[in-house]
Amino acid sequence: MMIDCRGSILLLCVFLAFGFIIAGSENLTAKPKGNCTYALTIETTCTKGADTSNHVSLRFGDTNSNDILVKRLSSKHLRWVDPLLPQVLDDVPRKPFQACMVDQFQITGQCVESPICYLYLKLTGDDDWRPGFAQVQVLEGSHLSSNYFYFRRYLPRHMWHGSDLCDREVTPFGIKHKRKIFVKKTARGSLLPEERIT
Repeated sequence: MMIDCRGSILLLCVFLAFGFIIAGSENLTAKPKGNCTYALTIETTCTKGADTSNHVSLRFGDTNSNDILVKRLSSKHLRWVDPLLPQVLDDVPRKPFQACMVDQFQITGQCVESPICYLYLKLTGDDDWRPGFAQVQVLEGSHLSSNYFYFRRYLPRHMWHGSDLCDREVTPFGIKHKRKIFVKKTARGSLLPEERIT
């Protein structure tokens, strides 16, 4: 007496295939990234004419293309910090980016997944600005905070200027950096090339 198992094997295969499809689709669904809080510290040098009243934009991120863009920093000023001591001198809102001052801003944006390794500033307006250094601290995880990014020169106007320490390769001719190109997303979801980066 033989039992025909072809029907039960086929049914078992269908159930297994359905199970793999369900399990795979759960892994493919994009989990929304949460928001993190960042503390940005920027020093303006003491050189005559180093201060600015122009709009300053900021862009920073990690090696995983988590790009945080702040279109105007001056509206998010948090406090003034003593450049020599780690104490807060005031919490009164005032005009940022004055000569010989260190300003701190609080920024909320998508979370980075690896340490912050690039930072760019953009100056929009007519006067000059000479930042000394900038640093971004991740308040939810200090191991993701950036090192110091040093400028100590007048920023060119209307273009991104900064440092990218993410993808670098040592060659016989020196350190080679991969060029980072940012794109703007339109309302329809298509991509447009953005300003050049120096």
